[in-house]
Amino acid sequence: MLSVSGEPRKRKLCFKDWGNLQVKVAKGVAENCPEDEAREAFTIPLWLNKVLENNWLGDKTGQGFFKKMATRNEKGEKDIHVLNLSTHEYEPRKKPKFASIEAAKPIEDLKARIKMLHNSQDKAGEFYRQFHYSLFSYISHRIPEISDEVHRVDDAMMAGFGWEIGAFETWDLLGTGKTTEAMKAAGYKVASWVDEMLAAGNNSFYKTENGKRLCYSPITKTYTSSTGAGREEAFIILNNYSDKTVWKNSACTVYDMGDDVYGLEWKTKMNSIGSEVLEGVNKAISLAEDKAKGLVIANDGANFSAGANVGMIFMFAIEQEYDELDLAIRMFQNTMMRVRFSNVPVVVAPHGLTLGGGCEMNLHADKICAAAETYIGLVELGVGLIPGGGGTKEFVLRAADEMHEDEPETVTLKNRFFNIATAKVATSGFEGYQLGILRKGLDEIVMNQGRRIAEAKKSVIELYDQGYVTPQQRKDIRVMGRSALGALYAGINGMWKANYATEHDALVARKLAYVMCGGDLSEPTLVSEQYLLDLERQAFLSLCGERKTLERIQSVLKSGKPIRN
Repeated sequence: MLSVSGEPRKRKLCFKDWGNLQVKVAKGVAENCPEDEAREAFTIPLWLNKVLENNWLGDKTGQGFFKKMATRNEKGEKDIHVLNLSTHEYEPRKKPKFASIEAAKPIEDLKARIKMLHNSQDKAGEFYRQFHYSLFSYISHRIPEISDEVHRVDDAMMAGFGWEIGAFETWDLLGTGKTTEAMKAAGYKVASWVDEMLAAGNNSFYKTENGKRLCYSPITKTYTSSTGAGREEAFIILNNYSDKTVWKNSACTVYDMGDDVYGLEWKTKMNSIGSEVLEGVNKAISLAEDKAKGLVIANDGANFSAGANVGMIFMFAIEQEYDELDLAIRMFQNTMMRVRFSNVPVVVAPHGLTLGGGCEMNLHADKICAAAETYIGLVELGVGLIPGGGGTKEFVLRAADEMHEDEPETVTLKNRFFNIATAKVATSGFEGYQLGILRKGLDEIVMNQGRRIAEAKKSVIELYDQGYVTPQQRKDIRVMGRSALGALYAGINGMWKANYATEHDALVARKLAYVMCGGDLSEPTLVSEQYLLDLERQAFLSLCGERKTLERIQSVLKSGKPIRN
């Protein structure tokens, strides 16, 4: 940070600096923008001045809007009191509950959540409406004062305040014309250019055409590119192809991305993979095989996928519906193999969390175009399971292919085993190479996350043009049997004895070792992929019947973290 004089500051911006800065900015706008229609909104309330005068600046000064008391509640936690803005006294917190807020919590899709909250009829809904009306009115009057282009305002709010969608985009989401009329009825004014836009039949600030996102320009009164000329091909956003939807279900959408390439995305909680997503993957591949050169699997969410839907697994296991659970695991495995053996190239573009089942999908793709910031790994051991969607099988296959004559055959298998047994997750796309998840010379890292989908699309076309040939199921995978099983068991026992692993960790690890060695075979043997898939599924099912595994899954569902039991 720089001081007013331009000299480097010796400390970071603290809460006191922030509070003073906020007040000074607000006063500056009020004093220097006499024509601003919202000038009164920048009047500093008395309570905020009082907070600054009293030096109530948060944790650094011991109190702010909240204050930790010396007393403790019935849970043993310190009582937290809240500042009464009228009396400037601290009093016990009263947590209000609103039906709309409770109803919105399970809604994962941000746009659906915003619409629901905005349209709610309780006090919270009224707050959201007044907030949006005030915001929309203000930003409409800032065009062209601070920018000629609408999307610049949205870009600034997303970059500066961490909003997932911009204010003008939110206005579109709620219905531009309908919301504008509601604003006027509530006493809020909009800039004249908005009325002109609507009167001309332009009913939104943004629209998409052929995968390009266009933005209304109040200057030219036409729609122009919101990304800049020629940049659409490098920065693909799947939602921009909403007018090119080929198929969809409750979770997935298949888009025609142009150039004979289809794209699949899904939107679930943490982008977990359940039956609707598996249906979508199979349908997308079938559609691509009939009408396209290939398929890109990606999404624009915060993460690629946190893995399989463990809630569904827990439900089947707790009800002891083992036939249903067996069917679900078979469906997952068959879908991953469908990704591997499709008649067209399938390229996956992961980013963020890519765990468990999400990682397994990548392992079976023809190519991975991963963002540099990708956290990928097989983490099932943490919840008392082994990778059951082909991940264990794939690591055995790759270990067999990596064996060298000049080293013990168990070395590569042991390395793969410990990657799964310790639930290792790559902390970047580049570390994915070290863990053997990404393949050197085939998979690639895309430094700019916004370009990964475009690179995946380009890769589909390249694989197709090179004469893509459907892979054949392997039947020559060398498994080590007892010769490696004994060594792995000894290692597991040592970890348990040294208290690096619990008894249940050791049980799960032994199941994993059994599968990765091809079972209790008397000598090294060549087996098929299906043989390993069957072993993997049987081990997965048996672990679903373990009480401690169910305790771990329940803990993840409740708190997001597995217990050590």
